[in-house]
Amino acid sequence: MAHSLSSLISTYADILVAELVPAQGCTEPIAIALSAARAREILGRMPEKLTVYLAGNMIKNAKSVTVPNSGGQKGIEIAVALGALAGDASLLLEVLSPVTPEDVERAIRFVADGSIRLELVDDEENLYVRTLAEAGGHRSYVEIKYEHTRYNAICMDGEMILDRTRDLSASSTSAERELLSVAGILQAADHISFAEYPELAASLERQILFNGAISAEGLKTPYGVQVGRTLMAAGADSPAARAKAKAAAGADARMNGSDMPVVINSGSGNQGITVSIPVIEFAEASGASHDRLLRTLFVSNLLAIHQKRFIGKLSAFCGVVNAAAAASAAIAYLEGQPADVVEKTLINTLGTAGGIVCDGAKASCAAKIALSLDNAFMAKQMAEQKNVFLPGDGIVGDDVEATIRNVGRMAKEGMKSTDLEILLIMTGK
Repeated sequence: MAHSLSSLISTYADILVAELVPAQGCTEPIAIALSAARAREILGRMPEKLTVYLAGNMIKNAKSVTVPNSGGQKGIEIAVALGALAGDASLLLEVLSPVTPEDVERAIRFVADGSIRLELVDDEENLYVRTLAEAGGHRSYVEIKYEHTRYNAICMDGEMILDRTRDLSASSTSAERELLSVAGILQAADHISFAEYPELAASLERQILFNGAISAEGLKTPYGVQVGRTLMAAGADSPAARAKAKAAAGADARMNGSDMPVVINSGSGNQGITVSIPVIEFAEASGASHDRLLRTLFVSNLLAIHQKRFIGKLSAFCGVVNAAAAASAAIAYLEGQPADVVEKTLINTLGTAGGIVCDGAKASCAAKIALSLDNAFMAKQMAEQKNVFLPGDGIVGDDVEATIRNVGRMAKEGMKSTDLEILLIMTGK
């Protein structure tokens, strides 16, 4: 069924408004905290005991990252405790923003008392958490599935308050995302009027503001292993060098305890940083108009979402590779390069670095962003010289869409055993 350009633009705008939301800290521990906060609200009292059932990918991505507003604490238990004791579920991915130092002390004691039990759940979606809260003979549970803020089931004392467990359409591969294509994204970017989509324009403006702010914070203040500051000190005398340093700095801060919010992409703050900061840097360096910057962010964000719809929110495939490919391809669009350069940039990027593994959210994510962007910028230079990997070169397909699908297949199906082995290594099994 053919879709008009106006309906395509409207669909793409809806996708972006749904995706580009602010999140405080890494989204997996925050989703865990959200489930705990909502379980406490349903219980109607402070829980005495919490049991949290988690998919392996949730454990992997929450185990080693610093939880925001936690006083530098890391791990799943502190995220659960803070969410249950002090979180505000109405704030969604900013659920921990009301947390005080006194709340942190209470949460640390709650964890030390052995009040939290974690259970690995097999044969579930990669993005899955269910928190069971108990107190005074009453029990509630809240289940989040498919998306970081999507309640799948809510129950109080055996009575279902919400039951979406049979709603299979809620998976991240929704019908509207089937309409995504590289050609469609570029065409929509050329013709969209942001005046007609004020909510989308506001989301993109927020991405510029929030992600730029945490990048600046990461350059100003030492966080983690200081990837961004290291790159900047080594000499950032080009837009590409500054883009790598600034994007890495944002992840330095985000992975290591900053409570500053980030506008995410595909459920990930690091991917949100990677799709936006390089575009902003190149736009500033070239003197591009603000309207052109917004159009380029439209392209960058949608190219990343398009790739991730074949992979899923969480996998063993490092998502900043997709985000870097999207950013570099979008920069080609910013510069007025023809569509084939955009496509070849994506193919070259994915054909080179499409195998970096995700071993959880942590300090080294900043280095993976810098590495992925370096590769993506090289891929763009190759494309500008009309050089591109050929169909049959490894996972490269007949065209850009086939290549994106091949990468998705490799990541979603081919890397399942890799994902499991990474989890076993991380949990000392």
